[in-house]
Amino acid sequence: MHQPKLFAKLPDYVNTPDGMAIDSEGNLILACPNYADPSRAGCLMKFDRNRTASKWVDVPVHPETGHAFPMGIAFGPDGDLYICDNQGWTDPSAVKCPGYPFKGRILRLRIRDNRVVKTTVVANGMEHPNGIRINRNHLYVTHSMLSRVKDPSGLLVSCVYRFHLDDEGIEITNTLEDPNIFTTFITHNRDIQYGADGIEFDKLGNLYVGNFGDGAVHRITFNDDGTARDNRVWAKDPAQLKSTDGMIIDSEGNIYIADFCANAVARVAPNGKVTRIAQSPDSDGQNGELDQPGEPIIWEGKLVVTCFDLVTGPQMVNTKHELPATLSELMFP
Repeated sequence: MHQPKLFAKLPDYVNTPDGMAIDSEGNLILACPNYADPSRAGCLMKFDRNRTASKWVDVPVHPETGHAFPMGIAFGPDGDLYICDNQGWTDPSAVKCPGYPFKGRILRLRIRDNRVVKTTVVANGMEHPNGIRINRNHLYVTHSMLSRVKDPSGLLVSCVYRFHLDDEGIEITNTLEDPNIFTTFITHNRDIQYGADGIEFDKLGNLYVGNFGDGAVHRITFNDDGTARDNRVWAKDPAQLKSTDGMIIDSEGNIYIADFCANAVARVAPNGKVTRIAQSPDSDGQNGELDQPGEPIIWEGKLVVTCFDLVTGPQMVNTKHELPATLSELMFP
């Protein structure tokens, strides 16, 4: 197994780090939803190629909730940043807003000189937008819960939404009537009813989605018209991978997955074989331990991993939240 090391201790305006992306200049951008203390603004951090860290921008807040909670992020071809503003993680009692938690958004931010100069709401009214990837002219967004959809099995339904890069103002109903639903999932593990989460594309354009509670990676292939042809479990090994949070693919087609529940990182080879490559016991993460890993990214020859360090319970290695928040790194295998 690989030994995780400390990549960074984060400043006090960050308490819950999550999604990452790399900008056109090679800087690492970090989304900070700050669920552990929502009095801290949801923001974006920047690490330059010398690892110098700075606050980039605060994410524009929702006009009704007064908060922004940026999770998955991805840069579009024009440099605009698309963001999953996941309002659904916060305790509803802490947000005095009618209709909460169905207030999640997909935002498109144009940022110039460390300032948001234009904000476009691509979609609104979402229950749980989480991960995001761009392929050709579309956004693909994992939506981890569709609680309004009642499957006969009683199990959780989740989905991937698809939007055009230039869409705006789409109102989401969180039902199967939404025309932007690309494909759906059912989470069979009754002990962890949390669905579509990590998301990635391979070089051939196949889509991979992690079904969090099942610890399974689905592969979705496409018809010529861009619709989903096939959605099947492609990789699953409970001994090596318990949960599937954020994921990233390398040039050889290996997928690296944050195993949120097990404080671990797994690699899925192109043939679907799953191998756990790093794991940490419960800790405060101050020496670089994986402290509830949320998302990995490949940057400057390292596998950088965010430590969400917030959720506890019988299915989690993590037992409490500690500050300062941290990022870990692994030597790129």
